[in-house]
Amino acid sequence: MSLDLAVGLVIALALAGANLPFVNERWMALWPVRGGVKPLWGRVGELTVLYFAVGAAALGLEQNLGQIYPQGWEFYAVTASMFLTLAFPGFVFRYLMRR
Repeated sequence: MSLDLAVGLVIALALAGANLPFVNERWMALWPVRGGVKPLWGRVGELTVLYFAVGAAALGLEQNLGQIYPQGWEFYAVTASMFLTLAFPGFVFRYLMRR
């Protein structure tokens, strides 16, 4: 796999993972929610789990391409901020758009 393809795949996974909690009413897009409506804290929890899942996929792709570069706390702060920024369209769709 080329580096360009791996980077594009990680960005696509991050975009999909960041918006997934906001576009469905199922836990992790698999299990139905009791009561039919997922609460905000559940969506934030899913967002956190999906952040680590996308990070694990990116780490696996980096390992496949070569040596894993060690990262400091700044890297994780920036990637978490970028993941939250990518989640903005889903948040707007779920909570800010008038129906």
